[in-house]
Amino acid sequence: MKRTLVAALVAVATVQTVYPQAPAPAASKARAHVEALASERYEGRLAGSAGERLAADYIVGELQRIGARPLPGQRDFRLPFEFTAGTRDGGSTIEVIGSGASGPRRFAARPDVQALSFSDNGNVTGPVVFAGYGIVVPESQEFGYDSYATLDVKDKVVLVLRYFPEDADPKTRGVLARYADLRYKAMAARQRGARAMLVVTGPSSPNAGETIPMSFDTALAGSGIVAASISARVSEPLFAAAGQTLALAQKALDSGNPHAAGFAIPDASVAVGTVVVREKQSAANIAGYLPATTAVSALNKPWVALGAHYDHLGRGTHGNSLADKADAGKVHFGADDNASGTAAVLAAGEALAAQPRRRHVMLEFWSGEELGLIGSSHFVNAPAVPLDQLAAYINFDMVGRMQDNKLTVQATGTSPVWGRLLEQANIAAGFELLVQQDPYQPTDVASFNQAGIPSLNFFTGTHTDYHRPSDTADKIEYEDLDRIVAFAVAIVRRLGDTEEAPPFTKVDQQTQSGGGRAGVRVFTGTIPDYSTEVKGLLLSGVIGGGPAEQAGLQKGDVIVEIAGQTIANIYDYTYALEVLKIGEPVKVVYLRSGERKETTLTPGARK
Repeated sequence: MKRTLVAALVAVATVQTVYPQAPAPAASKARAHVEALASERYEGRLAGSAGERLAADYIVGELQRIGARPLPGQRDFRLPFEFTAGTRDGGSTIEVIGSGASGPRRFAARPDVQALSFSDNGNVTGPVVFAGYGIVVPESQEFGYDSYATLDVKDKVVLVLRYFPEDADPKTRGVLARYADLRYKAMAARQRGARAMLVVTGPSSPNAGETIPMSFDTALAGSGIVAASISARVSEPLFAAAGQTLALAQKALDSGNPHAAGFAIPDASVAVGTVVVREKQSAANIAGYLPATTAVSALNKPWVALGAHYDHLGRGTHGNSLADKADAGKVHFGADDNASGTAAVLAAGEALAAQPRRRHVMLEFWSGEELGLIGSSHFVNAPAVPLDQLAAYINFDMVGRMQDNKLTVQATGTSPVWGRLLEQANIAAGFELLVQQDPYQPTDVASFNQAGIPSLNFFTGTHTDYHRPSDTADKIEYEDLDRIVAFAVAIVRRLGDTEEAPPFTKVDQQTQSGGGRAGVRVFTGTIPDYSTEVKGLLLSGVIGGGPAEQAGLQKGDVIVEIAGQTIANIYDYTYALEVLKIGEPVKVVYLRSGERKETTLTPGARK
């Protein structure tokens, strides 16, 4: 393009009277959308926020401008749904009881007691056992550390320190830190029969003596145990009953010595009550369509869909920001993730609106992707258009930062037609295509793959601005973004030219046998459902050919136990994977239509 421009300038300079100046190139259609959506006005487009609602208004306005209509049977472009957006303490209390604790002491103020965000609601009274840092390193890690090795905590209240041993050597700290997450500690206490867990921050740790703020928690269900943080002031009478202090108890453990143990507190008990209010919010997917310009009665699947998520991280306060301390709390603009994808769908829709269409073209914009594909999962579970009418779905997620002309196209294994269509469309586009068959991607294409829809996902790669406030509109490669739009439009046109819809192919996830190798992790082939409140791990599907499918598990099953560990939510399941060994069968207990069943699953391995 640069050589052509230079030649044109030379021609104008030498024979301007003979050759008129060429018209300026058309402005990027996508650029205006990215700059609007990634502006300060929309405050990072956090799902359910005012900023995201303003972004939705913008998208709806653009759909109306290009002549799109609400989906059949819908009066609005917005398709609302509810989700759990956060938690707050609804009035938790704790009372320290017993002669060793110098009489009853009751605490209810937020600086002294606060439920942890994943706590069950409930009231528990019982004796207290101090379990040190409450850390258990699985045997599979070949690192001996178990805070409960010498303790009996069944039917008791466990008191643990926050974080991990402060003075341990770097290698030990690295191992223990991995298992110091509060959810992991809660699971370890629950698995050993404890009825409640209290967490106190020792004087040599950060935030010494303070309770732990309620944080966002993507799991809709609780952890299966009452759990609260307490101040150092609340812990004082408990340690005094054991002839100890918080400072001395922490000091004895901070070297990381695996033989340093906790202790029972026989002359004191507590009555703890936790009240966690899980706050529901509403968000909305946005969907419209461009009607076919010819009759579709002869087509068995008369729809094709393009989609992208339009939500982002807001100010990054919900735990998924990668901002450093200097940028904490700033607006995460999300220009590439995923204003670029949203802009691509809008620009492709505008181009298709001006062309003949043999199939209806659905334009979809998802909310809640950053929280776990919530919006697209909601649509697939309650589709506004029957999914058996949908010929194909094309997704755009982070398509604004192309490098070296490389465009990654994922999920190509979902239909045998994709290779030919991509090759045909790329004759004009000229991308260096990086083709990946795997549809099990951490983006909305996974929802449609689980529904049996032939799908593609376009992606230009990660970068250092990912999930940071520095992901701004000025860094987008707009010329390349426009080329991706034209590429997608060409594919949709070719889909429209075929009488038959693309056949769907279920992709088997490739695994490798054996274990104990660096860079390999346990693989079960389960796909969690993040959008439903249920005790256990609800499966939105299983990976084709994976261990879960081979074990007979399927979409809709709820795993409640694996390898002897009870599962209350996805976090429990993630931690339970640490005890599994590649190639060694384990028992899985699950619910199917409310009926309790068992199967045997043999974990595989994948890089």
